[in-house]
Amino acid sequence: MHAVKYEHRPVKSFRDAITFGFMVGLRRSFDLCTGYIEPRDEQHQIEIGKGPNRMTLEKWLTRVIILESVAGIPGAVAGFLRHLNSIRMFRRDMAFIDTLYDEAFNERMHLLTFLKMAKPTIFTRALLWVGQGLFANAFFLVYLVSPKTCHRFVGYLEEEAVSTYTRCIRDMELGICPELEEQPVPQIAKDYWNMGDDATMYDLIQYIRADEAKHREVNHTFANLKQKGEDRNPFALTIEDDPRPQPSRTLKNHHAKGWEKNELIL
Repeated sequence: MHAVKYEHRPVKSFRDAITFGFMVGLRRSFDLCTGYIEPRDEQHQIEIGKGPNRMTLEKWLTRVIILESVAGIPGAVAGFLRHLNSIRMFRRDMAFIDTLYDEAFNERMHLLTFLKMAKPTIFTRALLWVGQGLFANAFFLVYLVSPKTCHRFVGYLEEEAVSTYTRCIRDMELGICPELEEQPVPQIAKDYWNMGDDATMYDLIQYIRADEAKHREVNHTFANLKQKGEDRNPFALTIEDDPRPQPSRTLKNHHAKGWEKNELIL
């Protein structure tokens, strides 16, 4: 969990290029709305932390609340569409649905945790309402046409989530945002992640970053698979008595950039 870091899957196709380009534009808009400046290196991060543009507790909570409100959409929409397709086509979904719904639930728990620490302003709520309406419907329509594109997009989205939480962790390590580190961990988080009473915000962000890293791996892998019942979800079942490395539901054998199809037992 502590070894998780930002890793980017290189663009390998025209679809990847379009998807990543859209993700970059979305990221820049998100940074602007939340007053976030991406540091070039650690020295720049320290300089930002000493200046007027430092990430305060309020800025961090606003950023992660918006991030998690968006991150909870893809799994729910994709799972819903795959559920309908399974019923309509009278065939099994090869175990994708459960993983997608688990992802959506996990992201919602992230959001509920942060909502125990901050109440969104009217502006933030309005931004979320509009953003959710636009993003959910756009994701719905694109998933109908190209599930692979959507999963690649979510993979890139989760890369940015890992980057954000890694920056947050480093801010606490450098003492840039002590008010965040001193924030008590909500009980809902202690119950969900089975954390002890002495758990800190540093511990909580580590858990959340690990979750995002797993979603990154899962979605980049799904984008490499056939989506119409030909390939199974490799994260749902481990093939016993096979010595080859296999995906798991944990960070064991973690592939941050996703598993290529020829690496999987399908």
